[in-house]
Amino acid sequence: MSYQLFEVFGVELEYMLVHSKTLRVNPIVDKLLTRKNGTLTSDVENGKIEWSNELVAHVVEMKTNGPTADLESLDELFAENVAEMNLLLKEFDSELLPTAAHPLMHPETEMQLWQHNYSKIYALYNRIFDCRGHGWSNVQSMHLNLPFSGDMEFEKLHAAVRILLPIIPALSASSPVFEGKFTGFKDTRMQVYKTNQKEIPEMTGKVIPEQLFSRKDYFSGIFEPINKAIGPHDTEGILDHHFLNSRGAIARFDRGAIEIRVIDIQECPKADVAIAVLIIEALKLLVSEELVSLEDQKNWHENDLFEIFNSVIVDAENTSVKDGNFADIFDQEAGVTVNEIWKKIYAHVKENISEKHQNSIELLLKNGSLSTRILNALGEDPSEEEILRVYRELADCLAENRFFLNKQLTVTNYQ
Repeated sequence: MSYQLFEVFGVELEYMLVHSKTLRVNPIVDKLLTRKNGTLTSDVENGKIEWSNELVAHVVEMKTNGPTADLESLDELFAENVAEMNLLLKEFDSELLPTAAHPLMHPETEMQLWQHNYSKIYALYNRIFDCRGHGWSNVQSMHLNLPFSGDMEFEKLHAAVRILLPIIPALSASSPVFEGKFTGFKDTRMQVYKTNQKEIPEMTGKVIPEQLFSRKDYFSGIFEPINKAIGPHDTEGILDHHFLNSRGAIARFDRGAIEIRVIDIQECPKADVAIAVLIIEALKLLVSEELVSLEDQKNWHENDLFEIFNSVIVDAENTSVKDGNFADIFDQEAGVTVNEIWKKIYAHVKENISEKHQNSIELLLKNGSLSTRILNALGEDPSEEEILRVYRELADCLAENRFFLNKQLTVTNYQ
């Protein structure tokens, strides 16, 4: 079935399974799905939400069971499923852990591939890329799917998505710690994402998709080079080009949607859905051409957008935008912070957002990305014990569907 622009949405959330006492990753998603379903299947329908496995055995995904138009209560729906998963996991002395990266995991020794359905695909990925790195086995994200119908709608949506992609991590960065150390990136997930498929660079490109605005051009500009590059590795032809395209936003012509992949998972569904709502409203604003014409949006080369993206994954909302032309899209000047750009966007779209999501968005814009809040809570050179203390609190935030706020931070009315 074909849907029009912004008619419905698909949201996917990924979480780690960890031992409750130690918070070490626990590769038992198969046991969780079996406990829920009676028998092991890779997908379990649970009413409006579906549960499924991922590449590695300690990551579980929950997603809307088909497209939905209801974003108002979606966080509560996800929270109910989090609670159910945690209840089932108690039997295994385990629970769900949020954020886009485990702060202490050593993938080289702890990674276990999923061994069941689709294991042949995952094994091939592992043979080509060696999935023991953080970019494969220690990354959790939210995927946001937006529909389009036909080339005209694809052109508008793809142009708008490309413009917005570089600044999305300013809202969503949640991966500042790898192997017990600060990485120097607030969005380390996206830093490793850029290079985890370096063996076949055609798959990820520059993360920001190329200037391609029709189905025909997309196939010739992205899918055909991917298929050609993967051919010598995939001698049995088991990999699909939709599956292989790893840009920060991918066109799914098989289901008439663009899937945004640059969003780190947050501490609770309330935060995830609020970010999704703000991104959707920002895209509506760009598609309307109120800020900038479609032609001007299409004129942006991926290299220039990638440069902005590269800065944003370092310092998230505090990043200074040096490109005056990009700042001008949002009626700002060179040197403006990305947080100020998001505040400007929010001022344009606030009236289209419910009070519930307004409160969440304003909290985020006031107190900063989750990475910023995690770093503030950890202080300088934290011990493993201090890291575990903060991440136990984050697990509680997920279980209770509430924001992570440090005692040092004071939430005041949004300015």
